[in-house]
Amino acid sequence: MQTIFLIHGVEGHPQENWFPWLKAALEKENNQVIIPQFPTPEDQTLGNWLKTIATYDLTDAILIGHSLGVPFILTLLEKYQAKSAYLVAGFSTIPGDSQFYEGAKTFVEKEFDFAKIRANCPQFTIFHSDNDPYVSIERAQSLAD
Repeated sequence: MQTIFLIHGVEGHPQENWFPWLKAALEKENNQVIIPQFPTPEDQTLGNWLKTIATYDLTDAILIGHSLGVPFILTLLEKYQAKSAYLVAGFSTIPGDSQFYEGAKTFVEKEFDFAKIRANCPQFTIFHSDNDPYVSIERAQSLAD
């Protein structure tokens, strides 16, 4: 049995998007799937999200993040080891004029230690559409690079 965490994005929750479908599919394969509810949009800060995740054991888990869940996973991987990470519609920087900047700034206004992130996670997969209305394909390419 593998433990898998699904991390939602800005204004997200465990029942949004494709999370219920993916959770059910992964549980059919005898995995433990955890989708924490993080504070959003009120009290949405990196510190508050870290307090929420601190109640879970991340040891050797698979991490799947969507949107704001991606820079959050990058922060986690600076401290914890994971088997793999799947980054969906994600980013590691966000323009100051983005409608989501205020809610995301504590997550991205930092230098990520990509050497440590790579050392703590041997496998990354990035999923991104070429017509995402919120996160440009260039941001995804920058993250992949």
